[in-house]
Amino acid sequence: MRFFVGIYRLVIAFFCFSGTYEGWLLGVGNRWVFFTFETNAVLGLLMVWAGAASLLKGIQPPAWLKGCITLYIVITGLVAWLILPPADPATTTHLYGMLTTTMVHIIAPIMAGIDFLLFDPHRRYRWHYSLSWLIYFPFYVAFVVIRAQIWPNAGPGKDPYPYGFIDLKTLGWQQFGINIVTYALAFFVLGLVLFIIDRALPKKTPLTVS
Repeated sequence: MRFFVGIYRLVIAFFCFSGTYEGWLLGVGNRWVFFTFETNAVLGLLMVWAGAASLLKGIQPPAWLKGCITLYIVITGLVAWLILPPADPATTTHLYGMLTTTMVHIIAPIMAGIDFLLFDPHRRYRWHYSLSWLIYFPFYVAFVVIRAQIWPNAGPGKDPYPYGFIDLKTLGWQQFGINIVTYALAFFVLGLVLFIIDRALPKKTPLTVS
């Protein structure tokens, strides 16, 4: 089972890195302003660590970090599903016969969710993790806004804002602030849901790798 889980986690990393290869290999730097690129890149690195630790019986990533990255990759999938428009096959990059958006918006989030449910030891999270996990979001928003002020035509598509719901120029400060608070609250609730699921699941099962 340890071997299977290790390979499974490395497959997740493969999809994460493949789906973001424009930033890694082609030097398309403006791709890194996307939440999707950042969360998948970090998940890929985490899964290399977790996969290698599974295969070599090494030290697994700490619970707080694993939970944090799991939360944000699930958010990535939910935002893509519920809020973002569908990817246009005519303009979206293809790799291995599929859209890269399929890798980062669907495959990686689902596989990471399964990894959390089946292979992680549980009952390790604390309720306040739901608060501390939010630390990434304000840094991401600050990065987007500051970048837009310094390079207003940085793109992609000469638009410095990757998503309409954080487009300060279009929304204005009031609606921008409302959106940020709304999303932060939603992320906190999702963090609590992750905590509750972790508490509800058995500490270990025959599939657990620790």
